Amino acid sequence: MNFAGIQPAFLKMERIPNIVIFASGSGSNAENIINWSKEHNTYRTAAVLSNRKDAFVLTRAERLEVPHWTFTGAEFRDNSILYKGERTSLTAALKDLGTDYIILAGFLLKVPEYLLAEWPERILNIHPALLPSYGGKGMYGDHVHKAVIAAGEKESGITIHLADNQYDHGRILYQARCTVTPEDTPETLFAKVHELERAYPRVIEEFVRGLI
Repeated sequence: MNFAGIQPAFLKMERIPNIVIFASGSGSNAENIINWSKEHNTYRTAAVLSNRKDAFVLTRAERLEVPHWTFTGAEFRDNSILYKGERTSLTAALKDLGTDYIILAGFLLKVPEYLLAEWPERILNIHPALLPSYGGKGMYGDHVHKAVIAAGEKESGITIHLADNQYDHGRILYQARCTVTPEDTPETLFAKVHELERAYPRVIEEFVRGLI
């Protein structure tokens, strides 16, 4: 991709934007994003946050030397977490990290209003289907792929969008498609969709650079 047309404006940026990743599971997308941020230096991964203490994404963050914290669902809703050994608001913690953008990467909790208010149009999410179909509460992981196959769809894919106050809703930034065959299982469809998810780090870069 040729960024020559926007290079002068980008060079005027005072600093590289900071992103904070929210994830609930394995963290393969988070790892791809972190590696991209280190290799391309167009945004910086300031931290990884998770609502599950056993999420493998925390192991990935540790290995990649990225700070990480956890919180419970109740703490997330109440805007109150333990951060650097002290009780504070999640909002204050994110501001202390210099957060410019929040990146949801397999994060299963609904984004609360207080985060949407503090980071409007700056919270990105990835969904393993072609929205607006197969989104909403409970539509994640294999639940999505099973629903797509059961409906006899001929294609599926990924959607990267801005988060708002509804599950899997908000302005679509990017979509990529894959075929669904009669032989596909949730596992094989997952593999196809997962390969498309490799675009997420690049789309984040395009967004923070004002290209989309």
